[in-house]
Amino acid sequence: MTEESTRGELIEKVVKIRRCAAVVKGGRRFSFSALVVIGDGKGRVGWGYGKANEVPPAVEKAGKDGTRSMVPVSLRGSTIPHQVEGRFGAARVVLVPAAPGTGVIAGDAVRAVCEACGIRDILTKSYGSHNAVNLVKAAIAALVSLRSQGEVERLRGVSLS
Repeated sequence: MTEESTRGELIEKVVKIRRCAAVVKGGRRFSFSALVVIGDGKGRVGWGYGKANEVPPAVEKAGKDGTRSMVPVSLRGSTIPHQVEGRFGAARVVLVPAAPGTGVIAGDAVRAVCEACGIRDILTKSYGSHNAVNLVKAAIAALVSLRSQGEVERLRGVSLS
């Protein structure tokens, strides 16, 4: 279901489009919401949620929202520095670093986050809720909590080598 486009040098992936119906006097009036993951492929990723009466404006709004919410992610080559877990609501996502050539082993929502961020080798597992919005938020929460060895040494004031 993931649709990909590039704006400038940003990677934009549409993860989910939902249709909502409001029952009015003449029948049903539909509106649409879009969940978009956006990243630069070099360690920055964000997500956006947009609502409109048609699909393209909803995707456009979500893209703008996503560029505003971009956060930096600590990477080691084409994978992540260490195993990490992210939670949001009832969704729980575990991200495990993988050897080069493994690829992105993930479901649609988490795959979109990893690819937009620039991760090419990773193993993931999601537990609990499979709601796409909550999975995206949990995956980004996990990526934000990553720390490189240099960052840990600096924060603790010790040398780990």
